[in-house]
Amino acid sequence: MSYQVLARKWRPQNFPQLVGQQHVLQGLVHSLEQQRLHHAYLFTGSRGVGKTTVARILAKCLNCETGVTANPCGQCQACLEITAGRFLDLIEIDAASRTKVEDTREILDNVQYAPTRGRYKIYLIDEVHMLSGHSFNALLKTLEEPPPHVKFLLATTDPQKLPVTVLSRCLQYHLKNIDAADIAKQMGYILEQEKINSEPSALTLLSRAANGSMRDGLSLLDQAIAFGQGQVTEAATRGMLGSTEHQDVFAIIDALAAEDAQGLLAAAQTLNEKGADFADVMSALSRLLNQMALTQVIANPYTQEFSSEKVQELAKKFTAQHIQLLYQISIIAKRDLPLAPDARTGFEMALLRFLAFVPGGLQATAPVQVPTPVKTVPAPVARTAAPKPTPVSAPQIQTQPAAELNPIAPKVMMELTPENWRQVLDQLGLNGVTKQLAQHCILTSYQSNTITLAVDAQHAHLVNDRLKQTLTTALQNYVGQPIKLALSAAQQAVHTPAQAVKQERNEQQRQAESAIENDLFVHAMQNQLGAQVEANSIKPLSEEK
Repeated sequence: MSYQVLARKWRPQNFPQLVGQQHVLQGLVHSLEQQRLHHAYLFTGSRGVGKTTVARILAKCLNCETGVTANPCGQCQACLEITAGRFLDLIEIDAASRTKVEDTREILDNVQYAPTRGRYKIYLIDEVHMLSGHSFNALLKTLEEPPPHVKFLLATTDPQKLPVTVLSRCLQYHLKNIDAADIAKQMGYILEQEKINSEPSALTLLSRAANGSMRDGLSLLDQAIAFGQGQVTEAATRGMLGSTEHQDVFAIIDALAAEDAQGLLAAAQTLNEKGADFADVMSALSRLLNQMALTQVIANPYTQEFSSEKVQELAKKFTAQHIQLLYQISIIAKRDLPLAPDARTGFEMALLRFLAFVPGGLQATAPVQVPTPVKTVPAPVARTAAPKPTPVSAPQIQTQPAAELNPIAPKVMMELTPENWRQVLDQLGLNGVTKQLAQHCILTSYQSNTITLAVDAQHAHLVNDRLKQTLTTALQNYVGQPIKLALSAAQQAVHTPAQAVKQERNEQQRQAESAIENDLFVHAMQNQLGAQVEANSIKPLSEEK
């Protein structure tokens, strides 16, 4: 007897055997149990997620000799013939090869006839988006009001190509990509039934390579069994897939922790000699950095692809900010690899970029032990850590964290008073939402190292601890000493810097419009050529950007 591939041999024959599509099964099972059956169903999703399989199981549910049920018996003649693909009343149509309107009309000519053996005559149209526009038009009326003995089951990987007139006539179920953990679990079950030895790490590699497709995963599993001579081992699977070994990725992170450029380039040379896929190496680096970041936050992260002991060791050598920066560089480097002169050049430049860009302040301090997550906004307390004994070649200019109090106060350009609050704002160096908050405040008092600001009532919602801390730090740096900041909503209307700027812009706009109205050349154009002035196009030359 000829060999049957795993994807066909282990195709689910009922709903409980289907993996990872519970949101679809719930709707179908409930409709079958309540006998609320639609005449047309559309199953969408990427390749190998179970669209045709769900349609065939639904055909069994509708034609099982025990009655319409969500749990077909699988033993009656109808169920056995559907499983074997020879049930006369299940007409499977490949729309990719029968796109012409003549083919569709030929199919519809037989719709009116009652089923030969089953309860329903079922038309299963796969890749339905491949039908021509005329074929869809021919199908519409029958699809909307078919005879009571006919059901349409449509499947497609590209529902955007379907006319909205077809979509509106169908119940649509979208099958999502299957989680890698579910694919690995199903592979383990199949190998156990097939009595084939396997390693869990090998199944993890195969399930990740499947990219959410169970059929692709089982095809890779077939290939891995043949490649490993009847066994599925991690070493053989890595060789088949060309995956990166964990030791190579660890070597890169170790070299980064030691700021060893020679070690990084040596790691790149080793990978090149092994014929590694540098895009896959970047993906492995991203996953390792992800596991390191999770390890800093929670004791047992949900992903355990890499050795937890080694990951914990590496996570203690980097701050949370540094890991985030490395992760961002790695995913952008993978995206840009096709643009490089060659893959190795792009990979080496990415490694050097890891060294060139370091979060502010990290070059002047030793690696930080991070047992808990690093807060996004540190408290404004001066550093007390001992300096690094070795000389630091990196310049120290602008490497101090923004929230740290500057020990050398800048020159105070003007005294901080309610009258010059607007001018002081321009010197604080604020930006974003913090600047917006400050512009909607007025200074009510500055005494006993306490600065009191009144916030315009309409913008009081902007106040939060993070923005208050940032504004406090900026004011401390301006006055050159620690201060306390008090923010409160104004009890009455106040004239804030933002309102003053708005009034000035309105006045400038009014003057610009007046100048256009009184311009003699504009009058001549209007009188002689019938020109019209577009009010929205008038802008003052001095308008602030």
